[in-house]
Amino acid sequence: MGDTRGLLDDDSMTTTDLRGQVAHASLVEHSARLARTLHQVSDGVWCLVGNGLSNQTFITAPGGIIAIDTGESIEEMRDALIELRTVSDVPVVAVIYTHFHYVSGTQAILDSEPVAAIWGHERIEGNLRRSATEIAPAYGRGLVEQFAMQLPADGPDGNVNVGLGRAYRMPEHAPYSSGHIPATHTFAEATTIDVAGLTIEVTPAPSDADDSVTLWIPSLGVAVHNIMWPALFNVFAIRGEEYRDPRVLLTGLDHLHALGADHLVATHGPPLSGADEIDSRLLAYRDSIQFLWDQTVRWTNRGATSAELAHRVQLPPLFGDDWLTQQHYGIAEHHARQIRNGLFGFFDGDPANILPLNTHDHAAHLIEAMGGQEAVRERCATAISNDLRWGLYLAAQLAHHDDATDEDRRLLATALRTAARRTPSANVRNWCITKALDVEGSIDMLRHRTHRLGRRQVSGWDLATSASVLRVMVEPEKLAGINCHIALHVDDERCGLHFRNHILCPTDGATASHSLSCNRATWDALLTGSTTLTEAINSGNVTIDGESKTVLAAFGALDHPAFGS
Repeated sequence: MGDTRGLLDDDSMTTTDLRGQVAHASLVEHSARLARTLHQVSDGVWCLVGNGLSNQTFITAPGGIIAIDTGESIEEMRDALIELRTVSDVPVVAVIYTHFHYVSGTQAILDSEPVAAIWGHERIEGNLRRSATEIAPAYGRGLVEQFAMQLPADGPDGNVNVGLGRAYRMPEHAPYSSGHIPATHTFAEATTIDVAGLTIEVTPAPSDADDSVTLWIPSLGVAVHNIMWPALFNVFAIRGEEYRDPRVLLTGLDHLHALGADHLVATHGPPLSGADEIDSRLLAYRDSIQFLWDQTVRWTNRGATSAELAHRVQLPPLFGDDWLTQQHYGIAEHHARQIRNGLFGFFDGDPANILPLNTHDHAAHLIEAMGGQEAVRERCATAISNDLRWGLYLAAQLAHHDDATDEDRRLLATALRTAARRTPSANVRNWCITKALDVEGSIDMLRHRTHRLGRRQVSGWDLATSASVLRVMVEPEKLAGINCHIALHVDDERCGLHFRNHILCPTDGATASHSLSCNRATWDALLTGSTTLTEAINSGNVTIDGESKTVLAAFGALDHPAFGS
């Protein structure tokens, strides 16, 4: 029976993997399910597992092969095509995206195959932009932390797996060229489509993305989906994501269950076959999600705080019998807290959280009350061995203190690594080790805390999108007394930036009192920081119409190397 807890109290399940990684034994065993394998699901249907974080699926239709999902890079998809050609020489004539996460290898197919159509949800392009614009630093940092992107391959801190796949990106696929091609045919509601002569029923099934769909092919008895994973579903993503409402997820799982499929092919993990086995295992998977929602609401109604929910809402042992509901990705205690937050917001009724202290002030007061830093260090060192949650808390307070020492940071790193080796969750392990390396100064996470806009990235944005990103870079104290409306003219595009009331408000620029004009190459150079606004003005590449001093003062309020003063 698998463990249904997200963190053990001791090292009884800690083991060492083949490359020296130290981790929970069940997480190590989980790697075998994610090993690189081209599964033949049925006649003419294949699913490649272990080529990256996601699977690539191939289905033979009357008019050719349909490729479903294209991975994280051109190199990844190119590798998948090589695998396909070991079993079939039928050309790939169509692509379908299950959701926006794994759409970056499509160019590899277009380079060698006669693709006539690309299908996907109409929200895919918007979702791709969202993760790359205003929230990009936090989103990117979360990916690094959750998916072990800065962990070594070998040794105690080495990546074991990332829960849904062996790695976010496989080392052999470097340098990871982006090859996303937008869908040429879109859908938004439930519909039936004809793809290469094959009838496919498309049903929206929001899961970890609101553009996720289930593809049902009645003639083959095959359902391709992104809603039942090789681990307990991730209601809470440690990297940070929008709320995933379990009630919506249950609708999609009930639909998938009602299909009576002979074969289930997921975006992650090995395919499942056999209608009876699918029926029972999918039902249990579905019920694990309802259990989390129901019990979170039950205890919330009884007044439980967020921290109390983490301990009261634990999956019953029966859910540990199947790897589909084991906590190899996220953990139940996090999911319960996320459900509460999604329903009611951050305040959980704990008086300590109604008007909390600043983190550093909290640490200073707590440490003083416990007798000073040395006394807390002694308690912390002892607790890490026999009361890890308390030890981790104390270590965090020491590290938050204004007079934190290298010893304090080492204690925190030790506590984090102890948690990492005791959890069956890849997400928790990867986050803890990444944080430990960051605390020690072994990796540089500073670059993931600011916008790092790349030339290829910004060249794909329209002017309004690129200008809007600037509003989350405002240092408000620098806008005191400034009311400056600027029209941006970049080649034949126009938009506006109105600096006022300590914010930057995007506009259409129609009523602006000032203007800034340049060509697209100069604007992109400013966004990427390869030139500064002052340099561009002095070289004549930027012209300002209006009060130059006011315009420069407004742009000087941006925390950006090209504009900031």
